[in-house]
Amino acid sequence: MPTLHIVILAAGLGKRMHSALPKVLHRLAGKPLLGHVLDTARALSPDRICVVYGHGGEAVPRAMGDDSLTWVLQSPQLGTGHAVMQALPHLDTTGMTMVLYGDVPLTGAETLGRLFRMAESGKLALLTVDLADPSGYGRIVRNGDGSIAAIIEEKDAGPSQRAIREINTGIMAIPNAHLHGWLHRLENNNAQKEYYLTDIVAMAVEDGVAVEAIQPGHEWEVAGVNSKVQLAALERICQHEGARKLLEQGVTLADAQRIDVRGWLDCGSDVEIDVGCIFEGRVRLGDGVKVGAYSVLKDVSVEAGSAIAPFSLIESAAIGENCRIGPYARIRPGTRLDSGVHIGNFVEVKNSTIAAASKANHLSYIGDSVVGRNVNIGAGTITCNYDGANKYQTIIEDDVFVGSDTQLVAPVRVTQGSTIGAGSTITRDTPPETLTLSRVKQTSIDGWKRPVKKPRDGQ
Repeated sequence: MPTLHIVILAAGLGKRMHSALPKVLHRLAGKPLLGHVLDTARALSPDRICVVYGHGGEAVPRAMGDDSLTWVLQSPQLGTGHAVMQALPHLDTTGMTMVLYGDVPLTGAETLGRLFRMAESGKLALLTVDLADPSGYGRIVRNGDGSIAAIIEEKDAGPSQRAIREINTGIMAIPNAHLHGWLHRLENNNAQKEYYLTDIVAMAVEDGVAVEAIQPGHEWEVAGVNSKVQLAALERICQHEGARKLLEQGVTLADAQRIDVRGWLDCGSDVEIDVGCIFEGRVRLGDGVKVGAYSVLKDVSVEAGSAIAPFSLIESAAIGENCRIGPYARIRPGTRLDSGVHIGNFVEVKNSTIAAASKANHLSYIGDSVVGRNVNIGAGTITCNYDGANKYQTIIEDDVFVGSDTQLVAPVRVTQGSTIGAGSTITRDTPPETLTLSRVKQTSIDGWKRPVKKPRDGQ
């Protein structure tokens, strides 16, 4: 197999994005545009990936944080040909170079694989597409026999050339044996005074190098992002394609138009997802998991048989088998729930481990805690873990029953088998198998009158 280098052009300003953020760092389905292109590039197992950056300076390589890439600065930006020139010192004279674009995020690896195979025999391979409205794109000019003669940029095209519907996507695979020479021959005698990479097509024809083209399976594979409008349109396409793949894998979606995956979602068999759910980062759902409407899961694993009721928020947590979460539950980072745990409505859990078959079903806060097995935490219970400067741990051992409206003031240990009476404030460790409570004596005051509002002037 010939050596494959991939050059990704990512130096564009993106004026129409109206943003200080470099265009290729704007997010699509939770990832930077450039991240999508890099993922596809890596799927081809290239020998090297060069990323040409410019506007935004070091913000782009810093945001991607990938030392395996070769970063090349283009300054000033003098066209696509000039951009590839900056990468030339890193490109061999054998094999081939594939040129991709950091703002064209959805090109499929299968499409690029076909492009690679076309160029293996030393051809210059282009990715083109027929558009109903080709405005703004370079046109593919063909000879009478159908062979490709050149690419003409729209600003340099005459009326008959502008009528051509086959356009250049800019994505191409170039034999390295010719690339260096062609780039050195580029000139900027055009309306933009730029060095067009597309001019190498005419050079290839002149040098007797075959130029051939393929087209993608879907038009959106070559759609670029130059505005927030285009970014929003691609977001819907990306989400629709992701939903289609989930359905093909056997996932049940209540409505394929109302799910957003902003990262990676891995589902087992018989998973059911209701409407409006958002999955961010890396989420894994085991067999038979059910996710209720409008829940948000970020960097979460949920084991088999667990059910998440609507409007729950779970982040950076591990949920065991056959758990019941929500509705309206919040599971915060650092939480681990063992099998059969119930976390009910308006319960918040943070940085805590809860062992098997324990329950906190109503209106409670469990933070920085270690909770044992078969524990019942009553409604309104609060682990008071923060003194304004430091966090402390609460330990609740197996088989504890905590009555409603209890405050556990950390650091504190509730030992095995303890029962805490409702309405208690626990500040010291409790003895095992004992009822512990703290209450003031209830009193009633005879003759007490409830205050009344004073009448306003004039009333």
